[in-house]
Amino acid sequence: MKIAIAGGTGFVGKALTKSLVQRGDEVLILTRNIPSIKEEGVRYVKWLGESSTPEYDLNGVDAIINLAGESLNSGRWTEARKERIYNSRIHATREIVRIIGIMKNKPSTLINASAVGYYGISRTDTFTEEIAQHSQDFLGEVVWSWEEEARTVEQFGVRVVFSRFGVILGKDEGALPRIVLPYKLFAGGTVGSGKQWLSWIHVDDVVGMILFAITHDQITGPLNVVSPSPVTMKEFGKSVGKVLRKPHWLPVPGFALKLLLGEMSILVLEGQKVLPKVAEQHGYKFIYSTIDEALENILKS
Repeated sequence: MKIAIAGGTGFVGKALTKSLVQRGDEVLILTRNIPSIKEEGVRYVKWLGESSTPEYDLNGVDAIINLAGESLNSGRWTEARKERIYNSRIHATREIVRIIGIMKNKPSTLINASAVGYYGISRTDTFTEEIAQHSQDFLGEVVWSWEEEARTVEQFGVRVVFSRFGVILGKDEGALPRIVLPYKLFAGGTVGSGKQWLSWIHVDDVVGMILFAITHDQITGPLNVVSPSPVTMKEFGKSVGKVLRKPHWLPVPGFALKLLLGEMSILVLEGQKVLPKVAEQHGYKFIYSTIDEALENILKS
């Protein structure tokens, strides 16, 4: 297949590109800056510039995967940063819609990144893709607007999938290295109350589910990209300690994280129990379905 990726140089994008190249697919990465180093099986296409015309380079791609947007973990959520988080997603998605509209040979599918932040926070509710109402908090509004922007490609006969990512676990990037560091210093423990849910996913399964969505035409709309086994933060911390053979003993009080991170602390102090109902209904087989399996692979590799 011929696949285009926006945001291909990020955490998920790099893992996805590697997998596609290994399969023998042709990968085009949309970027503002073309790197000087060439990679076999990968071609870089300039976009989001005044004179950029990526629509001609992308003509005939089978699918476009939109992962573009400023990281939620890029720093304290000041009003300026929140505006960049929102605008980066809307601007990139709007440009992809424009590109698809111009293309003579359009892709069959747009996989648009999204987030479980759509559902809001809860310690008692369980969320699946059937939940239509989005949360009214910052993340909920961002995700809803993001998805609505991407949805407009349906006017061109393009299938769109909203890949609602949970907390993605990987060795060198994402949330896990920060969580693991205190354990390596023998200072690991429960974050906040420990009762908040963590809907996690191994980065290999993120890649697997995206590729699964591309090849399964019946999947449209929201797709929860999470493991089938969410855990509480207390369970997660204990699993980290067990895998690393380090103590899980020093609690991290919620008020301290709020002082340090501000509104961004919601990502670890609150949570939601999200299940991958659509993926399971369509027969996706998880590589890592339990937190112990995922952490064993990541932390001992």
